[in-house]
Amino acid sequence: MTTPNDFNAKIIEEFRANEGKVGGMFEGANMVLITTTGAKSGNQRTNPLVYLPDGDRIVIIASNGGADTHPAWFYNVKANPDITVEVGTDKYEAVTKPIEGGTERDELYARMVAVMPGFGDYEKNTNRVIPVVAVERKA
Repeated sequence: MTTPNDFNAKIIEEFRANEGKVGGMFEGANMVLITTTGAKSGNQRTNPLVYLPDGDRIVIIASNGGADTHPAWFYNVKANPDITVEVGTDKYEAVTKPIEGGTERDELYARMVAVMPGFGDYEKNTNRVIPVVAVERKA
């Protein structure tokens, strides 16, 4: 059985080998790799995510597949908002800003659902409000 870490490692490897493109369930999706600093461990962690372009920034969703808990990367960016971003062959430093509620969060989440309907299922499968996170490139 494949663990989530094994699953992510394969996506990360495929992403880096194919200039940000992956196949399978994420074929054609806007994919990003974010490298965060662990909130407790201080270790660097890389996660592949789907993102939503939003002007000069990108938006990522802390869905955790609809689980009742936030993904570990979300706790990491709350504690350490500075991250490294990889989109295609572009790698840059960025800062994150959680958008956990309100109209902006709802509109961004709805835009993601329009692109990837599975995010609508995630929202139905949990009682938590799934956080939306803005990612802005550092100057």
